Amino acid sequence: MSFPRQVFEFLKAGSIAHAQWDIEVSTSIIKNRKKLIILGILLLPILMFSFAEAGSMLGSKITGCIGAGGGFIITPALMAAGVKGILAVGTDLFHIFAKAIMGTTVHKKLGNVSVKLAIAFLIGSGGGTFIGGAINKGLYNTDPLLSELFISSIYAVLLGFLGFYALFDFLKASKAGGGGDAHGGSSGATGLSVKLQAMNMPPMITFDEDLVPGGRRISGWIVAAGGMVVGILAAIMGVGGGFVTFPMFVYIFGVSSMTTVGTDILQIIFTAGLGAIAQYAIYGYVFYTLAMGMLIGSLLGIQVGALTTKVVKGIHIRGFYAISIIAGFINRAATLPKKLVELEVINLSKDLVGNIEFVGNIIFWVVVAFFGVWVFGKFFANIGKLRAEA
Repeated sequence: MSFPRQVFEFLKAGSIAHAQWDIEVSTSIIKNRKKLIILGILLLPILMFSFAEAGSMLGSKITGCIGAGGGFIITPALMAAGVKGILAVGTDLFHIFAKAIMGTTVHKKLGNVSVKLAIAFLIGSGGGTFIGGAINKGLYNTDPLLSELFISSIYAVLLGFLGFYALFDFLKASKAGGGGDAHGGSSGATGLSVKLQAMNMPPMITFDEDLVPGGRRISGWIVAAGGMVVGILAAIMGVGGGFVTFPMFVYIFGVSSMTTVGTDILQIIFTAGLGAIAQYAIYGYVFYTLAMGMLIGSLLGIQVGALTTKVVKGIHIRGFYAISIIAGFINRAATLPKKLVELEVINLSKDLVGNIEFVGNIIFWVVVAFFGVWVFGKFFANIGKLRAEA
């Protein structure tokens, strides 16, 4: 398998794992009456910000229905709606933190956490959030346009790579007549995990003792380095880091899925919390009413999207996944010429770059709106069937 293909499978597996976490958390909150009462109280003062709820619901339907991708769409969607990049990142990170706290602080899967792995990873991710946050704040304080350019560039590269590989994956599956599970992907560890576990750099951490006689061992330095990467990405992109943690633990560190799930839940709480509060909230880069509107909207959107997967073909979901991610890429890439002109890096007509950005926005919102209408249409058209299955 080629290196780009491995990276694509890595990101796709992480997106799927994060989407599954999102669905479980939302279901946990919805089934708890006390949590719903708290959300109901929070909802009253933010009705005026219902546009945020609608936007997050669209992003969360992408998460719930596709099994991946919604987390990549929300921050770009906020930026496309006119929210400053650093505020969009901080708000999305705070929304993830609030959801994690409400849905997983007493989650039974926390019992699967390897404490030593978690400590080493969180030391690294904690440091990473300070690095990522410092980068974003430093660019914003130097020039807000630099911050916008940086965040948009990061998303353009990630969404472009993931989107076009997903499109290739969809076309390949279509030609092969595939119509099965949209959530499929590579599984199993690579030889890299074996090599890393063979490196003797104390302190060594033992894990998976219940699955392997004597357990497996890996250097705490390697785990901390991985945590730092996740922390930097979380603080820069506002995505919580969960989409990287799962494949990193399974494919790179060689940790069992059971242990990985528990540790991933724990790291999302601390990484998102530290990033949201220590790097953005205390500096005024969190729009709280917007974040809570996103939380409430996502609870509804994820449930609708998850149910819709039961009545649509997997190949169709793959196609929408690719199209939605590419639309996000086009939207962020279309903003770059204007930012570069404003920073006087390139010399193009203001009308030209303004039109490019406008077209990018139109494409993005048309795709997202169409996807939302399609999901709701499928949901209501099959609501009788879904009730019968329930």
